[in-house]
Amino acid sequence: MSPHDPHSVPHDPFLDDEAEVPVLPPPARRVRLDRTPIAVPPPARRAAVVRPRSAGGPERMRLERVHVSYGAEAVRDVSLSISQGEVLALIGPSGCGKTTLLRSLNRLTESTAGASRDGRVLLDETDIEQIPVTHLRRRVAMVFQQPNPFPMSIFDNVAYAIRIQNRKTPGRREIEPQVVDALRRAGLYDEVADDLDHPALRLSGGQQQRLCIARAIATKPEVLLMDEPCSALDPRSTQVIEELIGELRSQHAVVIVTHNLAQAHRVADRVAFMYLGDLVEYGDVDQVFEAPVAQRTRDYVAGAFG
Repeated sequence: MSPHDPHSVPHDPFLDDEAEVPVLPPPARRVRLDRTPIAVPPPARRAAVVRPRSAGGPERMRLERVHVSYGAEAVRDVSLSISQGEVLALIGPSGCGKTTLLRSLNRLTESTAGASRDGRVLLDETDIEQIPVTHLRRRVAMVFQQPNPFPMSIFDNVAYAIRIQNRKTPGRREIEPQVVDALRRAGLYDEVADDLDHPALRLSGGQQQRLCIARAIATKPEVLLMDEPCSALDPRSTQVIEELIGELRSQHAVVIVTHNLAQAHRVADRVAFMYLGDLVEYGDVDQVFEAPVAQRTRDYVAGAFG
């Protein structure tokens, strides 16, 4: 039998199979110590930062038996309340109706052919059907999943939201304090103070999203809707946005759609769990995550599906 026959020669791990040349193992390194090594204990784990939950404020919106259809029903018989000073998180698997419900709060569902809504959505006790849609969307502002700054300067992105609500277009000097205030509240001003006339599209993804938040809050809406605002962002930008949400709730009612259960637990005061168009459970965040009433909620927060 040939000496090169693999059946006759055991495989040597230090032999190059192609060149059949021995490959030397790496040399062992020895470090001479002049004293006995001291074991270093692992760093202490930092306690998780728990954001205080809000006690809530006045009710801003109320949904009464809301149904939304696109031919087939996407949302069925949803009733809940949205209060200033609170963050309401809409959670559930993809296709469960949470984004449809969110978009119905400022009548964005009307932009979809064949869509219809039944039931009542009240903003400060007024049916939103009785509010002109442009006024409604100024009072119930939306931040979308993907940052969508306008192709104009940082300043003009925020100024645009302010100018369109005035019959007479105000000049820069007149609205500059409002623009700066919105950028400050969105946690962006210190980063762009010297670049307000630079194109907004040059900002990073996280900065663009905060610019869109500044544009949304520039008109001082009662309600701020956020559809997966962190899904396109890196972890650091996500943390900044989450901290910002906690600050914004003091002046707005905030409703956020998120697939991220950990994020919902971090930022929300109340949670609405939706499944296949139904509102399965609605309550305080700790109750929904730690002591859910419905079996389907227990399964979802435990990761059994979704």
